Amino acid sequence: MTEPEVCVIIAARNAARTIAVAIASALREPEVAEVVVVDDASTDDTAKVARAADDGSGRVSVIRLDVNGGPSFARNAAIASSKSPFISILDADDFFLEGRFRELFASADWDFAADNIMMIRDDAATDVSKITAPRFSADPEFLDFERFIEGNISSRRVQRGELGFLKPVISRAFLDRHGLRYDENLRLGEDYELYARAVACGARFKVIRACGYGAIVRADSLSGQHKTQDLKRLADADLALLAIDSLPEGSKAVVRKHERQVRDKYRLRNFLDVKNEKGLTAAAAYALASQSNLIPIVRGVAADKLDALFRRAGFGSKQPVPSRRFLMAATSPVGET
Repeated sequence: MTEPEVCVIIAARNAARTIAVAIASALREPEVAEVVVVDDASTDDTAKVARAADDGSGRVSVIRLDVNGGPSFARNAAIASSKSPFISILDADDFFLEGRFRELFASADWDFAADNIMMIRDDAATDVSKITAPRFSADPEFLDFERFIEGNISSRRVQRGELGFLKPVISRAFLDRHGLRYDENLRLGEDYELYARAVACGARFKVIRACGYGAIVRADSLSGQHKTQDLKRLADADLALLAIDSLPEGSKAVVRKHERQVRDKYRLRNFLDVKNEKGLTAAAAYALASQSNLIPIVRGVAADKLDALFRRAGFGSKQPVPSRRFLMAATSPVGET
């Protein structure tokens, strides 16, 4: 593949503190022809800082939204305004490692191509321009539908690492051919939903374990502040996937498993909301309204209580989160055994 042209799209809200670093990491990549920042109704100087981050090449453009539309709306606006044949997602508080696109464009056998993500604790991040990752072999894998959905089913007491967190480079031609864009009803799991629909449409989704994306893990990250109704909308998005006639029964079974997990999280969160807002009697009435409510609520409350009991007793305490870890467990770095 010769001289690929990539548009990096950044949906940003109140990101004045981090947006310049994100933009700089994109502009240093020779494959990047455009950086489109959508300021999603920020109340700080996000737009001003983003414009000032242009390196003089004129590759940065900023779209300012007066009303907050959420990440899906912002990303769709960026895609609509861009022209490059490839689209790359970058969160406003993350960054690309140098040489990222060279690795991803080493072959042209994909419609979506993603690499490993280095997750870095905020208190361990210094000058990100100097951060490097160990050199892992590419170890490429193509995700089919079932493998992708299974890779988004989380496990209790295990650090999250769902494949929906991936930030791929995407072929615009594939999106346009299948009429795919982000679901603007979603403010949680919007990446997962788009990738799932794309793979259902036959997208060749390639992942490599070489690391080219750096994600700063922050306690105040917007992605960690979703509302209870966001979980319901994500579960409903799974129901829409189940309506795809071409999905084989095995694929639908995996989607049902994901939908149940998300729906159960919603029911537990909703129970706690009702308890906080209306009291225990109203919450109990909600729990007892149906077995589908009661079972996940009892299970979730019991698990939380058990975890708290173990922690007080000094058992089962959580291991400290390492300062840096990878989304996809990688084998030994190149040159090591």
